[in-house]
Amino acid sequence: MSLDSGLLLEVKDLKKSFPGVLALKGVSLTLGKGEVISLIGENGAGKSTLMKILAGVQPADSGDYSIDGEKVDFKNVREAMDLGIALIHQELNLASNLDLASNIFLGREPGNKGFINEQELHAEASRHLKRVGLNLPSDTIAGSLPIGKQQLVEIAKALSCNARVLIMDEPTSSLSQKETETLFEVVKGLRDEGISVIYISHRLGEVKELSDRVTVFRDGENAGELAKDEINHDNMVRLMVGRELSEFYDRDIHPPGDCVLKAVNIVSPTYPEIPVSIEVRAGEIVGIAGLVGAGRTELLQTFFGVTPSLGGELEVEGVSFSPCSPADAVRAGLALAPEDRKQHGLVLPMTVRENASLPSLDRDQKIGFLDHFKEKEIADEAVEQMKIKTPSIEQAARFLSGGNQQKIVLGKWLAMNPKLLMLDEPTRGIDIGAKREIYKLMEKLAGKGIAILFVSSEMEEVLGMADRVYVMHEGRISGELQKDQMSEESIMQLATGGSVAA
Repeated sequence: MSLDSGLLLEVKDLKKSFPGVLALKGVSLTLGKGEVISLIGENGAGKSTLMKILAGVQPADSGDYSIDGEKVDFKNVREAMDLGIALIHQELNLASNLDLASNIFLGREPGNKGFINEQELHAEASRHLKRVGLNLPSDTIAGSLPIGKQQLVEIAKALSCNARVLIMDEPTSSLSQKETETLFEVVKGLRDEGISVIYISHRLGEVKELSDRVTVFRDGENAGELAKDEINHDNMVRLMVGRELSEFYDRDIHPPGDCVLKAVNIVSPTYPEIPVSIEVRAGEIVGIAGLVGAGRTELLQTFFGVTPSLGGELEVEGVSFSPCSPADAVRAGLALAPEDRKQHGLVLPMTVRENASLPSLDRDQKIGFLDHFKEKEIADEAVEQMKIKTPSIEQAARFLSGGNQQKIVLGKWLAMNPKLLMLDEPTRGIDIGAKREIYKLMEKLAGKGIAILFVSSEMEEVLGMADRVYVMHEGRISGELQKDQMSEESIMQLATGGSVAA
């Protein structure tokens, strides 16, 4: 489609630093009216920092940004929203105890003289929920929804602001394929209405489908720009990492060893009437595929003792195992990197050193005192092995990019030498270079005989990394596919409740 020739947003020579980190080194960006541009780059490239500045979340150190040719300087989020800029954060930002309508219009409730017009509130909320494909009552409590649907509520909340510029930071990271398709239709509809969209994603297929233009950041600087006819996977990767990435999924299939985890008729509290049986052997990388809500995360949590099983039997290396807590699972040699790293994987105010050694505390105590030398040793090893970008191991985890936070989560478990490593969406919100590093690590661990069980919503990741895959649908295992049986079509058939011909 032809774009409006007017320039809506312009950023010039923007700079921003944090303690020990120069996040933006003088970046520039332009956005036309009714244009969808994608902003891509590795974790730590400065994408999210720029978006937070534009949305009034944090100030820039220097540089200019203007709307409709007039310089602006947002003091807070409300001032940015008043000028039509809304940001959908990568991490969820809902009040879990409030209903959907209250979340969507929080601080902007319709009413008069201090009284909220409940009828108008819920009517408008329902309208925006339908725009993102959520046919839910507007009085549904937000915390009762799975993470994928909570993400859609965040999008509805942003749309309710009548934004002229909608910034989407990894909006599909927790969405199913159907929900993602709904979002694409929303984005295209907004463009047709003349609304401009800045789209941040590590999923390059999405970027190619949606973008009128792509701007690439690398190490806090502009690395290049791609016009519509130049947008392809190779060009985007080359600009992001400054090099070619070949053989992205480099797998050596290892002969599986003895059974490490055997689950027979395990019942999770989420699906109390559906037993699940699986096996994972030493040196295997086993995937669990399925749509959002299929019960994949809940199954891993049951294995890890977060939600104890309601029935069935578990064995670890042939020994009966009934975890009542994560501590039980850790002692048995299990480790879980959770889907939501900020809520469940890290203590954000703590340093890299403290987080990396957290599961090892029992081993490192000496007569009630922490062994700080051992803590430092573990953290240094994690930083080196995982290539964590941090000015020092004394940096607070909250100041690191999402990809580097995920690397800390993985590093702390590897220090425990687990028998089974469970990964729930291991590359969610992680750039293409960091993904490659994690895939290489998974391959290396499998080569050492560690069993790996991972959940992923990215079809390419499942097909590229799994030796075999269990597919879940509505709480049950709908099928198991060996490497030579795996295809996008066969997995989606099982994930949607169908069957695959022998």
